[in-house]
Amino acid sequence: MGAQLRDTATELAGVLWREHTVYRERSGGMVIRGEHVRRWISLAPAGGRDEILVRAGRILDGGTTAPARSEAVVPLSAGTAVLAAACRRLLAEAASDAERVPRGGAAPGSGRSRRPGRTARRKGRGRHTGLGSWVIVICVVGVIGLYVYSNATLHG
Repeated sequence: MGAQLRDTATELAGVLWREHTVYRERSGGMVIRGEHVRRWISLAPAGGRDEILVRAGRILDGGTTAPARSEAVVPLSAGTAVLAAACRRLLAEAASDAERVPRGGAAPGSGRSRRPGRTARRKGRGRHTGLGSWVIVICVVGVIGLYVYSNATLHG
């Protein structure tokens, strides 16, 4: 199955992307990376003899890969066209998930907060200005007042 999986991955890579890299995973599956679209696809043997597990995900800044966002089991005998259609669907799902995730933030519902160490604010209560901000505002007002006073005493 390894040689057949490698041939399928190479053929699939040519159908999906002009620029791609195909390599073998440690687990024996094949990975297709499309650096220019910042996506990857993994093909691995599934539970059945003729089935492969297809997973798709994003390539992050620095070249590391994010965990798979979507996966499907596809019969290997279905052909490259069916496999390419399944891959495009999974890549579209991964792209739509990436749009919903704020850059540098966690996925919605992942349980991680964007700013660790901060407590959640009560509902109905807006943002408030902190003590440090008030000190800066008072200093700026003081400097402006001092400037106005000095100009008034010099010219008046």
